[in-house]
Amino acid sequence: MTTADASTTTRDGSAAPSTPGTEWWRTAVIYQIYPRSFADGNGDGIGDLAGIRSRLASLAALGVDAVWLSPFMTSPQKDAGYDVADYCDVDPLFGTLEDFDLMTAEAHRLGIRIIVDLVPNHSSDAHPWFQAALAAAPGSPERARYLFRDGKGDDGSTPPNNWQSVFGGPAWTRTTDPDGTPGQWYLHLFDTSQPDFDWTNDEVRAMFRDVLRFWLDRGADGFRVDVAHGMIKAEGLPDYTPPAEGGSMGGAGGITLEPGISDDVEDTPGAPYWAQDGVHEIFRDWHEVLAAYDGDRVLCAEAWVDPLSKMALWVRPDEMQQAFNFPYLETPWAAAPLRAVIDESIAAFSAVGAPSTWVLSNHDVVRHASRLALTAENPQGHGIGPKSPGQPDPVVGLARARAASMLMLALPGGAYIYQGEELGLPEVVDLPDDSRQDPTWFRSNGERYGRDGCRVPIPWESAAPAYGFNETGASWLPQPDEWADLARDAQEGVPGTTLELYRTALRLRREHAMGQGRLEWVEGLPADVLGFVTSDVVVFANVGTTDVPVPEAFVDTELFLASGPFDGTTLPGDTTVWFRLA
Repeated sequence: MTTADASTTTRDGSAAPSTPGTEWWRTAVIYQIYPRSFADGNGDGIGDLAGIRSRLASLAALGVDAVWLSPFMTSPQKDAGYDVADYCDVDPLFGTLEDFDLMTAEAHRLGIRIIVDLVPNHSSDAHPWFQAALAAAPGSPERARYLFRDGKGDDGSTPPNNWQSVFGGPAWTRTTDPDGTPGQWYLHLFDTSQPDFDWTNDEVRAMFRDVLRFWLDRGADGFRVDVAHGMIKAEGLPDYTPPAEGGSMGGAGGITLEPGISDDVEDTPGAPYWAQDGVHEIFRDWHEVLAAYDGDRVLCAEAWVDPLSKMALWVRPDEMQQAFNFPYLETPWAAAPLRAVIDESIAAFSAVGAPSTWVLSNHDVVRHASRLALTAENPQGHGIGPKSPGQPDPVVGLARARAASMLMLALPGGAYIYQGEELGLPEVVDLPDDSRQDPTWFRSNGERYGRDGCRVPIPWESAAPAYGFNETGASWLPQPDEWADLARDAQEGVPGTTLELYRTALRLRREHAMGQGRLEWVEGLPADVLGFVTSDVVVFANVGTTDVPVPEAFVDTELFLASGPFDGTTLPGDTTVWFRLA
């Protein structure tokens, strides 16, 4: 198989830990599956675990090392599974625990590891704990598991503070007491159906330790941790108004990282509900839970934190293993800021002994085949729709996406790819309003389109119902007609397609240990060109629009791969090439 696996196997068949510094996750390419949109085994229009199992061989052929599955646990699905009602069962929408076991066994047979999405900041309001809290009195142990507070004013009719939900609107909802009178308020940084846990409560901490063990015992190789920079709130829950240009999840929110950025930003007061010091104690505890299991298990943080030196705190040796590099994802397609964020990333993560974990797309952001061709500001979480300014040019977007992916996959460290990006899928802009399901769309009264455009079920066979997503033609979000040309069977084995570009890039990355390499910049290049050496490969990326000559020293060097048309001597704009060093 394709896995760059440094683990050994013990005599009983279990995986033994690797030598420190050689763990599989340091260089792994991990494929994100959004279960409801990957493959549908029962034809109801929503993807499921049986569908995933049926398509795992295609991921083995692609060359990935592991898959991360967005939530499939029991949920009312008010936020596509990120509202969990039972952390230790599979939602019937996706199958059963037996389906999970069969899928995991098949993945492991193919050499693919399984990473489970865990949502610890909040539960569903349908969770038994929250239902018990609503039925209990203020000050009760049941309410102490969540963040209930009295309102302000003589009648308590004003929320406890001014915090706003990530999805728009107030972050507080008032309860109704059993006698019908207004009661306390509860905090929900996301939808009203997603009450935040109080992580100062020992019961909450003990419950999540049990959840970790439950999935580890069933064969999970690790966890992607949702909102890993949340969970702990500043004492006293002080008022806070975020900057207008900030992203909804914190971090820079699309602010350009300039060369030589100062780490003094770390001392700037941030949101009292993001990146509080207390989260690190939680992950040290979780680190110990995973360390008790054989093999190299992984915790990956979804932490929208800036600067990178602060994000690196999540992956110190006794905490998590990976953190998504969102500053890299949010960096514009321009040479100076890209070089700056790459340098800052390698320096920050190396300082704590961790690899950088690169990413360009996921289920929460506009797909990079569209995002890189936008010509207007688009804060994270807003999404794009038919009335959004700066509509993307699909030809420019695909060229830049292919070039950006080749650039990312050449960088040392780990990398995540989002389902469908290997097909060159763009964001679906023209979804009908009545088909949208993202809470952001409803809570912002249609002012923000939200994330549905990156979550449309992906195409497998160009002539099949629902493009092979299932056999019935049903699809929980409508698929665009133009996706027939992007279906996997239309690209498979066809030279120059995006699928074959990814397959070749992953194979070369593995064969030449590019994820393990040290990056050394090639100097003296035109302003719009990035060049670096890693392992025995030299990479050039022209992120401008003007063709430039390849440095003469490399003209006769063996060409490994090009993201677009390339004559060997002149590098077109929006193109990345890999050469093999003699």
